[in-house]
Amino acid sequence: MTASPKPNALPWLLVSVLVVALDQLTKWWVLTSLPEYTAIPVIEGFWNWYRTYNTGAAFSFLADAGGWQKWFFTVLAFGISSLLAWWLARTPRGDWKTALPFALVIGGAIGNVIDRQLHGHVVDFIQWHWRDYYWPAFNLADSAIVGGAIGIALFGLFGGGGSRRGGAAQPER
Repeated sequence: MTASPKPNALPWLLVSVLVVALDQLTKWWVLTSLPEYTAIPVIEGFWNWYRTYNTGAAFSFLADAGGWQKWFFTVLAFGISSLLAWWLARTPRGDWKTALPFALVIGGAIGNVIDRQLHGHVVDFIQWHWRDYYWPAFNLADSAIVGGAIGIALFGLFGGGGSRRGGAAQPER
């Protein structure tokens, strides 16, 4: 008799779908409600709504590259998302410390790809600042990517996930 396969973590992709939906909903709100390049205080002295655009990646990396970066970041996002989905297929369903961060990164990456393809840039609108220091504006997709990356690093480094080889998080084979 052969053992039945253990359920994999692909249902965690529903988290990715939720991230994409919330990201696109908030960007729709921003595009229909906020003026461009105008700070609207949410918490005075710390947090503004600030509608801006980014043709590059984090911290506007490659923003002035001439347009090819749209396709580069799209291919990169699909490549990373595909790899993470493949790992989800090999991860036990109950291993949330592996599955949740992967799903967050996938959802954030796809959310920003949608922007790049629809608008030619990513819509950013969350601006944090302290006195005269302003953090670059970001969006919910960016937050999901960063949160997922932190989860991958923390759970991988500190052995909090499912199967472990050498202390790093790795999907089950």
